[in-house]
Amino acid sequence: MAKLYFKYGAMGSSKTAQALITKYNYEENDLKVWLLKPATDDRDGASVVRSRIGLMSEAESVGPAVDLYKRYLERRTDVVIVDECQFFTPEQIDQLRRIVDELDIPVLCFGLRSDFRTKLFPGSQRLFELADSIQEIKTICDCGSKATVNARISADGYVVTEGAQVFIGGNDSYIAMCHRCYIKAIEEHRKIKLHAH
Repeated sequence: MAKLYFKYGAMGSSKTAQALITKYNYEENDLKVWLLKPATDDRDGASVVRSRIGLMSEAESVGPAVDLYKRYLERRTDVVIVDECQFFTPEQIDQLRRIVDELDIPVLCFGLRSDFRTKLFPGSQRLFELADSIQEIKTICDCGSKATVNARISADGYVVTEGAQVFIGGNDSYIAMCHRCYIKAIEEHRKIKLHAH
């Protein structure tokens, strides 16, 4: 019986690399994979999923108005793998759930749990509500503790606490931190050194 999987972690936890490795493993067994990503994530181009360690693959980019269940019916693959699933709408997560329930196709979603303000993304919240399997992909803070916060860092090096929920960026804009270091950086108005520099 197929399941809806949600594999989440802070930035830099290898979510995209794991999604691409999973795709490779299915394809090695002659199974057809539908790899998709939200149109919101255009860092590497509209139709490319790329991990920080250099793995990459072509993917279908879908906007928030796309009905994923109907689109799947046009494709008919053995598995669906989703990168950056936090940017999908709750309705699109419901459509992925429908693919699992009605068509018995496994759907594996990889993404962030929460934004830079430690608030759940709507897509992630819906996955916590609906997924059959929820797994945290762990990474560490610079202090060595488990990182849980995706801290957004301003151009001048400080933790940002206000602004739009979605701001596409990588090591040049975000750093994974434990909650203690995140709060201390805000309270002490301490400059943060990003890993990209």
